[in-house]
Amino acid sequence: MSINTSSDVVCGSAVGLRGRLWRLTAAELRAAAVSASAEILRLEAVRVAVVDELSLRPDDQVIASRGVGSWLAANTMLQIRDGKKIAALGAALRPFPAVAARFDGGDCSFEHAVLIVAFCESPPKGMPEEALPRCIDLLLAAASGVESTTTKVRSVIATLERVFESDEIPPAEDMDRNELRIASTLNGRVVVRGDFDALTGEMLLSALSNLTMPTPAPDGTPDSRSAAKRTADGFTELIRRYLDSAKTGTDGGQRPHVNVHINARDLAEHRDCAAAPSPDGGAVAVSDLDVGHMPWLGPLSVSQTRLLGCDCFLSTVLLDGHGAPLDAKPGKRLVSAEQRVALIARDKGCAFPGCACVPAWTDAHHIRHWANGGPTVMSNLVLLCRSHHRLMHRKSGFVGKWEIRIGVDNKPWFIPPPSIDPGQHPRPANTTFKT
Repeated sequence: MSINTSSDVVCGSAVGLRGRLWRLTAAELRAAAVSASAEILRLEAVRVAVVDELSLRPDDQVIASRGVGSWLAANTMLQIRDGKKIAALGAALRPFPAVAARFDGGDCSFEHAVLIVAFCESPPKGMPEEALPRCIDLLLAAASGVESTTTKVRSVIATLERVFESDEIPPAEDMDRNELRIASTLNGRVVVRGDFDALTGEMLLSALSNLTMPTPAPDGTPDSRSAAKRTADGFTELIRRYLDSAKTGTDGGQRPHVNVHINARDLAEHRDCAAAPSPDGGAVAVSDLDVGHMPWLGPLSVSQTRLLGCDCFLSTVLLDGHGAPLDAKPGKRLVSAEQRVALIARDKGCAFPGCACVPAWTDAHHIRHWANGGPTVMSNLVLLCRSHHRLMHRKSGFVGKWEIRIGVDNKPWFIPPPSIDPGQHPRPANTTFKT
């Protein structure tokens, strides 16, 4: 079989294809790659539609396989989890015809369709039902076209969650879901499997970045290691450096080792900005709202950004009206090493009542956030462990309900919400048993 055009490549078999592609020009190869990708999207949509219809009219084979997803995996080279994902997407698309139409037309990938329907099925609690069609339009716009990326789709989702802010923690930021399993195997090796929130993932990727780069040999020979092997080698080196550094318990070091970018107005205004109407008086202007952004993993909610901003190294960049940098001010650490030493002397660790967390695992929390004019002084700072720090900033059912005040004894006092103490009697910092 001969090859004359790029369409012959897409329509024909891949058997023996590699030996015949030399006849095509570079332009024809590019066209074939694009056409093949479009064909994959089309066939993927066809498979989802067929599998969904089969799930509505299961026959004996499907029933015997305990579901259409398992049946598909048993009769193809798919894994069971992938077969079930295909079946789940088909069912999830039924109530959202606009998303289904874009997916069926090949203008929305499988992964992006999954993200969009997941948002539609579990929208923010503060979002009115009539806002859903407009939100779907925004998500589809981010997911459509060759310039669409998963980061763009997640950025829109994060922005919409901010527009309709509630106490719900986005799955990407829910640290309670974090899992890390380390198990030895029969042959003496160790298997590591984990699932982390975006912030932890950002820290891990940042730490591994320079350690996993391809390293050519002295004679210029390219690095022959696979990406997985380089990541394993980098992780081993990361652990070795950590253990060799003898800094595992440093209290005043630079933390966290994560870069987060955010518009200063959005950081300061928070909920007020989220409620601002668009210039034309209509719906909220999503383009005018910002969320935190991490270089590796993209969007981060304003609540989580404010939490990180309590105890950070702050750099200020002045931008023009088009977002282009004009000037940068020298960075500064908000809570100095000296202040942290003083906080440890006063709070002895996490100051939250009943908490025994040691100072090395605490953050310096601004009682009134510096972005809202709170000064970085002892009377506006308190040490909190990561769990209680998240509770003060964002925890389902607790946001804004606990209060912290510095008493006449110059120590922090905690005022519980009425649900815990109807009288809201102030509780002293947890320092008594630590003295």
